[in-house]
Amino acid sequence: MKRSLFPYLVTAAVLVFLYLPVLVLVANSFNASRFGGHWEGLSLRWYVRLVHEREIWHAFGNTLAIAFGATAVSTVLGTTAALALHRWRSGLQQAHYALIYLPLVVPEILTGISLLLFFVALGVKLGLATIFLAHVSFCISYVAMVVLARLQDFDYALIEAAHDLGANWWQATRTVLLPLLAPGIVAGALLAFTLSIDDFVISFFVAGPGATTLPIRIYSMIKHGSPPLINALSTLLIIVTFAAVWASQELVKDRRAP
Repeated sequence: MKRSLFPYLVTAAVLVFLYLPVLVLVANSFNASRFGGHWEGLSLRWYVRLVHEREIWHAFGNTLAIAFGATAVSTVLGTTAALALHRWRSGLQQAHYALIYLPLVVPEILTGISLLLFFVALGVKLGLATIFLAHVSFCISYVAMVVLARLQDFDYALIEAAHDLGANWWQATRTVLLPLLAPGIVAGALLAFTLSIDDFVISFFVAGPGATTLPIRIYSMIKHGSPPLINALSTLLIIVTFAAVWASQELVKDRRAP
C-alpha cells in the first residue's frame, strides 16, 4: 500500500514556517547592506562593528551575571525540590508540586506583572537584583522537572546499600546519589541558563533604571533602528542557545548500555 505524502508535506511546511525566518536573519547578518532590503555582498562588517558597541557588551555582561547566578541558585533549589517531591508523597507535597509546576503554565506576562506588583508592594528597588530573583523564581521549576524525570528510574536501594556498607548521609549523597543524577542536574542547569539568558518579558517588567539586560537592549535597538547589528547579535545568540539546548538534551539521555 502506497504511503500518503500528506504528513511529510505538512511536516516540511511547518519546518519551513518555523526556521525560514531564522535562516533569513542569519543570512542578513552577513549582508553588507545597511538596511537589509537587498543583497549587497558578503561581509563581516556588522560582526566587526558589534565588537566595538560598549552598551551592548555592558548589557551582555549583566545578562551573563544574572544567568550564571540564577542558574546556580535555581539548580540547587530545583534539585532539592525534585528530591523531596520524588521521595515523599503527601498532601503537602502535592501542594509543593503545584507550586513548582505553576510557573510552567502561567503566561510570562502575568508572571512579570505579578512580580512587579510584589516588589513594589515590598518597597524593593527595581534593578539587577529584582531581575535575578525573578529569574530564579521560574528557573527552579524547569530544573525540578528535568531532575524529576531523571529520578523516575532511580533506585533508592542503592542509597540503602551505601548506608549498610557504613556510609553516612553525606557520603552516600556524594558518592552515589549525585553522580547518578549528574546528567539530569547539568541538563536542568543548562536549560535554566538558556531560559535566563533569553528572557525578555519578565525582565522587562522587573528591570529598573540602568538595569539593562541584552534582550532589553535588543528591544531598544529595534525601536531606534539598527537591523544589521541585531541580525549579527541574534545569530550569535542563536548559536549559543542551540548549543546549550543540544547539550542539555544529550545529557538527559539514558547513558546506560542497551
